[in-house]
Amino acid sequence: MPVTGVLDSTMYYEDRGEGVPFVFLHGNPTSSHLWRGVLPRIGGGIRALAPDLIGMGRSGKPGGEYRFADHARYLDAWFDALGLGEVVLVGQDWGGALAFDWAARHPGRVRGVAFMETIVRPLGWAQYPPAARARFEAIRTPGVGEEMVLDRNIFIEDSIGQTVLNPISEADRAVYAAPYPTRESRLPMLRWARSLPIDGEPADVLAVVEAYGAWLSASPEVPKLLLTFDGSPALMIGAETVAWCAQNISALETEYCGPAAHLAPEDRPGEIAAAVNSWALRHDLLG
Repeated sequence: MPVTGVLDSTMYYEDRGEGVPFVFLHGNPTSSHLWRGVLPRIGGGIRALAPDLIGMGRSGKPGGEYRFADHARYLDAWFDALGLGEVVLVGQDWGGALAFDWAARHPGRVRGVAFMETIVRPLGWAQYPPAARARFEAIRTPGVGEEMVLDRNIFIEDSIGQTVLNPISEADRAVYAAPYPTRESRLPMLRWARSLPIDGEPADVLAVVEAYGAWLSASPEVPKLLLTFDGSPALMIGAETVAWCAQNISALETEYCGPAAHLAPEDRPGEIAAAVNSWALRHDLLG
């Protein structure tokens, strides 16, 4: 599959089909491999693209801080390198946040946004899933987080297995592990974990989330699709957040896709693809 030069590095991406570009964005600690069960099921008239974020998957590791702004900058350059005009965005986890941010900054180029298990608003620790709170508080503690993520590699060794309902095969786990053989290579995972906007910090990411939240509420011309799941106590978007989205996100449709954990495309790829396909047809996103 293709690799393209982006700024001072390279980005790998999956590229299937022809038609309107639908860009599938992954989060932490995965890669475009997350979408392997979804992309082959996406219907005709769609060019399904799934990049590996910079520093992740098979994309380059140029160094730096790997903050949200860095990912957004490389992603912008990837869109430009491929000459993408109007697009539909599909995102999970930080991929959803990057999709919202890109849409808010390029309002004339987004035809629709579908999202699942992502950051739709700033959080307080009281709203954070109790099952995950203690771990993420520890990761955000200087020194402790480095030992957990950089030394023990917990996102690959533990978290991937804990955020699916259907066990991941050893071969697939190895694909997710391959980009992170060394302490230094694991920095993107630590930076993402410390970027969640909780109780006002970090301020730069909070500002991004507030800005795209304003766009989500005031863009009725752009169809939006929230995919929901149940069966896991650690879901980011549970019933209360679904209700909040219905009240605060314009032009929103919600579709339940069955039992799944946070890495929903691992558990429900067929249902996710079917929901995206039918939503695209309903809103003439292929025309």
